[in-house]
Amino acid sequence: MRMLNQINSPADVKRLNDCEVAQLASEIRSFLIEQVSKSGGHLGPNLGVVELTIAIHRTFDSPKDVVVFDTGHQSYVHKLLTGRIAGFDKLRQRGGLAGYPNRSESEHDVVENSHASTALSWSDGIAKGFSLTGQKDRVVVCVVGDGALTGGMSWEALNNISTSKNERLVIIVNDNERSYSPTIGGLATYLSTLRATSGYEKFLDWGKGVLERTPVVGHPIYETLHGVKKGIKDIVAPQGMFEDLGLKYLGPIDGHDVVAMEKSLKIAKEFGQPVLVHVITEKGRGHAPAVNDEAEKFHAVGVVDAETGQPLSKGGKSWTSVFSDELVKIGAERSDVVAITAAMMGPTGLDKFEKAYPDRTFDVGIAEQHATTAAAGMAFAGLHPVVAVYSTFLNRAFDQLLLDVALHKAGVTFVLDRAGVTGDDGPSHNGMWDLALTGIVPTLHVAAPRDEQRLKETLREALDISDAPSLIRFPKGVINPDIPAFERRDGIDVLYRGESADVLLVSIGAFASIAVDSAAQAYREGVGVTVIDPRWVKPLPKALITMAQRYKNVVVLEDGIKHGGIASTISELLREEQLNIPVHSIGLPLTFLEHAKRAQILEDLGITVQNITRSLVSWNSTQFAVDAKEEMPLPLDESERRKPLR
Repeated sequence: MRMLNQINSPADVKRLNDCEVAQLASEIRSFLIEQVSKSGGHLGPNLGVVELTIAIHRTFDSPKDVVVFDTGHQSYVHKLLTGRIAGFDKLRQRGGLAGYPNRSESEHDVVENSHASTALSWSDGIAKGFSLTGQKDRVVVCVVGDGALTGGMSWEALNNISTSKNERLVIIVNDNERSYSPTIGGLATYLSTLRATSGYEKFLDWGKGVLERTPVVGHPIYETLHGVKKGIKDIVAPQGMFEDLGLKYLGPIDGHDVVAMEKSLKIAKEFGQPVLVHVITEKGRGHAPAVNDEAEKFHAVGVVDAETGQPLSKGGKSWTSVFSDELVKIGAERSDVVAITAAMMGPTGLDKFEKAYPDRTFDVGIAEQHATTAAAGMAFAGLHPVVAVYSTFLNRAFDQLLLDVALHKAGVTFVLDRAGVTGDDGPSHNGMWDLALTGIVPTLHVAAPRDEQRLKETLREALDISDAPSLIRFPKGVINPDIPAFERRDGIDVLYRGESADVLLVSIGAFASIAVDSAAQAYREGVGVTVIDPRWVKPLPKALITMAQRYKNVVVLEDGIKHGGIASTISELLREEQLNIPVHSIGLPLTFLEHAKRAQILEDLGITVQNITRSLVSWNSTQFAVDAKEEMPLPLDESERRKPLR
């Protein structure tokens, strides 16, 4: 029987001897390569934290001690060690494990963290709470990647943590980008241990007291001795930055040496104050295709061959690749166009632009706020920046979008990948908020292309806007085949003409094919539906109001939340024109959607040709607003199962 199959809780991990621990680590790597290759997911980060996670669970007592992962995609090993091996056969699929920590899965998951740079603030708050409520026997363990330290929120948290004296908080910096191998050894370990023991602190306090009372030479001697020790340590370890903040520092430590990590973590656990443990790991360790992937280290993979790492299905042309290729073409035509991303060069398609124009490409790290404001600065200097991020990550830079870009009417183009329902990565990664959020930003132009040709077209149109910001959004996956228009009226594409003026169906972005098919089905039911695509949804073309007056009902189909979405905007415009035309919304509910395939989620929400057709016929016959998804009950709202923080 495999060692891994005998692990049902952290207590089982604690009972293992050193040889068994090594066997367990090997089995976990093999298991992850096999399972994640089948389902897709974040393989590289988890291969890098196998020994680290084992050491954490051998040292601390979860769930009494709280383990918080920054960018929780590195929590797969944690899930295995907390009794969830059975769910891995359907990882990131409905009925299987979430790709991130999830409170509904286990009491060992406290923070459902999937956006970087937040874990330190969470941990500071939990540790302060434990201290103030007398739970002094509980320790908070925060695992944060070196990449997350590029986010300003991390440093806001560290600045506050450094002033805390009674918090039992262990910060583990998982450093998988830089190597300080010369400092991984006996001297560094010894000096780290010395500096993070209460005995050393007491010695310093005693020495300071004695020497400060020694006339003339006492103070200089103390400062010299203290400085020598700190200086020696600074030579052999990159600790100065953290200790200057007032944090005790241990490391660097070989993150694949369980014994060394356990020793350091035990010291940190007993110190009684915030301690930072610097761990060096190798992303993708143990899997040659991951190690050899210089760009991403198999950060995230689709369904791949477990041995070679090659995709098993190529699929069709993606939205991302179309944007990527078109931007390269534009870059050759316009020297003022520059590209910016936040640690997502490959996933957003900017890697091709970087290869062609390295001096005009900027990766700012996990720092969306900086990316947005820096883009405004570049626009002021005469450039036209293209900021490419996932839709969900722009949420983090809303203030900068509003006040630094829009207020200054900066000619910046935002390209939002993974807009709408993305599915696999769960509630934090669904790009379902952007239409509502950007709808309240003055001066901002927003486009939602329906297919390849319209993506290329709106991208160029956006880049021609120099006196205001622009934004283009598109979903994840294979791009839709081109859907030609019968005609274009004042920028609005007419995709399907109804025989009668019953329903005007406004299709937003990638839902166009569903809209056209629904209109054709409604025709067979005797309802005339005309489908239009405004292409630009903010500001909406004025011609839309003129067109709407001819119809009994207006229906808006959008890949975003209904609350504050495009339907709300159209309804408001009609009211302002004193037009009493019913406006019906088919979109996403105001809730957190759990992980599943995009198609599954849309079906659950009633966003299918069959259900939309039924709703169109119903609205036309009754003239009353009926929700498009009333015919199909929603699954259990997973938001209700989310456990409050204990």
